Amino acid sequence: MDREVHSQAYTKSRLGRWALIAVPYAWLLLFFLAPFVIVFKISLSEVVVSIPPYQPVIDWANGLAGVLDTARQWSFDNYIWLTQDAIYFKAYLSSLQIALIATAITLVVGYPIAYGMARAPKAWQPTLLMLIILPFWTSFLIRVYAWIGILKNEGLLNQVLMSLGLISDPLIILNTNAAVYIGIVYSYLPFMVLPLYSSLEKMDGSLIEAAEDLGCPPMKAFWQVTIPLSVPGIIAGCFLVFIPAVGEFVIPDILGGSETLMIGKTLWVEFFRNRDWPVASAVAVVLLLILVIPIVLFQRQQEKQREAA
Repeated sequence: MDREVHSQAYTKSRLGRWALIAVPYAWLLLFFLAPFVIVFKISLSEVVVSIPPYQPVIDWANGLAGVLDTARQWSFDNYIWLTQDAIYFKAYLSSLQIALIATAITLVVGYPIAYGMARAPKAWQPTLLMLIILPFWTSFLIRVYAWIGILKNEGLLNQVLMSLGLISDPLIILNTNAAVYIGIVYSYLPFMVLPLYSSLEKMDGSLIEAAEDLGCPPMKAFWQVTIPLSVPGIIAGCFLVFIPAVGEFVIPDILGGSETLMIGKTLWVEFFRNRDWPVASAVAVVLLLILVIPIVLFQRQQEKQREAA
């Protein structure tokens, strides 16, 4: 009798664990894998003047035979086209460059903020955390548009600098890559600060005291103790900023100029202006692979290092 009760309890426990694991996997399957399969299928089609603006469309009316007949018409011509037109390569390269520089600037700006929050008195930390999250209470689009009034030639920034006598002529910032960097850093700064704060807040302060007691200068203790212990937060923050920054569309479209080339703008043009859904889908698939493959390889390398340790 005891064995049966124990067996039933063990079975229920296993079912509970499987159910708990199945929920996030079902979520990913529904909202990530399924849309990706649809986009990938469109990328293998050809553009036509119709609704939807591509063919072939899967023929469900004839059952499996119709689906197989549709699949025979798919081709990789759109991916070959991406390799033949230099604008797509330049857009990918420019997006990666802008995202890397913006992520580095965000890290340099966000680390002191997170460090100050982690070292602030406990009573102040919730307020400081709320101030970091506060911009999310306003629409992202409105916050980006506000930078137009700040960065334009007659904007607030130029007026302040000219009134202080620091410049004689207005700085040309709007519609340049500099404005894009400012917009990305401002918009994604909380995504860098929060993981860094989480890592730094958990750090044992006695380690710094021990290093200083052993004769280590404060700056050297910071580089040899604080920075290594905050590496998980640095990695998480860089991923959270870099990944959306690569495919950013709103910021370069509003703050950037005509020479600001990013893959998000290219995607929008192909989808809505050229109505070339197959090529746009191919661009999106390649962008996803560019982002996902390095992350997967990095995670596997991290797992190997942890196993070796």
